[in-house]
Amino acid sequence: MPFRIIRNDLTQVQADVIVNTANPLPLIGSGTDSAVYRAAGEAQLLAERKKIGPIEPGQAAATPAFALNAKHIIHTVGPAWTDGTRGEKDILASCYAQSLVLADKLGAQSIAFPLIATGIYGFPRDEALRVALSEIGRFLLTHEMDVTLVVFDRTAFELSARLARQIDACIDEHGVQKISENEYGAAQAERYAANRRRLAEEERAFRRPVPPAAGPRREEQPALPVLPDARRAKILDDLLDTDEDDFRQRLFRLIDQKGLSDSAVYGRANISRKVFSSIRCKDDYRPTKKTAVAFAIALELDLPAALDLLARAGFALSPSNQFDLIITYFVTHGNYDIYEINAALFKYGQPILG
Repeated sequence: MPFRIIRNDLTQVQADVIVNTANPLPLIGSGTDSAVYRAAGEAQLLAERKKIGPIEPGQAAATPAFALNAKHIIHTVGPAWTDGTRGEKDILASCYAQSLVLADKLGAQSIAFPLIATGIYGFPRDEALRVALSEIGRFLLTHEMDVTLVVFDRTAFELSARLARQIDACIDEHGVQKISENEYGAAQAERYAANRRRLAEEERAFRRPVPPAAGPRREEQPALPVLPDARRAKILDDLLDTDEDDFRQRLFRLIDQKGLSDSAVYGRANISRKVFSSIRCKDDYRPTKKTAVAFAIALELDLPAALDLLARAGFALSPSNQFDLIITYFVTHGNYDIYEINAALFKYGQPILG
């Protein structure tokens, strides 16, 4: 997937580019900066850093990676947080944007970021995460690169307080209870129930048991007749309410109906172009559940349409599953930002989409 969030030590991640939250002066700082220097080789890296000289907040510059499992280190200087009114968010956004542009110029196919400025610079983690996701998402709409956001653990960043409260409320409210019919499509549920009743009624009407007085002895009484195969098949088709589209066919039909390009869809779904091309070519393609959900998000489907697409791949959303409840929350609230969704999934220990 083009974007992922992982729990790891940044210096242990393999990528073409490792991003370091650098000291503005060519000195070894603390936190991530110090860890990067130790892992790369302090003397060599500091010598290269001195060639660059001072780096302004929001800017980025590159050096070799030396002993790190990477080709380059991009050094970017984050903003020190004061009160949010002094351009801190713009500077932080520039850190990500400048680093990504520079990595692209270096020919990098992969890049790993820490959550910039959330250490000694004191940038609020929920705001830092929002800025990071926004800039990474904007870049990936027009570029092919694998981007990794590296955190020490799931508490190393925070969702916005409002979003976290609403997701918690959604999970607590539903728990293992049934999600309301309004969310899961009352019309579909009623149509399914009506077809079940119709099938049962026609089966009962067709059976003609022989009257006991006129028939043979009980042990010789013939079996009751059943509906002819063709008639029963027609009723079962109505019961299942199916058409001929499998998941792949319905996916591409929806893409065409919405007038979207392939690149827009796989970008919004956090799917690589290579994987999407494979889906285009494989008639027997079967997605994983999280990939199927990612496409439903990319197409901005409402809940009934999303459930229909998932069903064609053999999946459903359960009110007793935390992953499913988080997806349900975002879809029913019309929030299709896959980067924000993935941040929430990661926060709650669930697999991310793509």
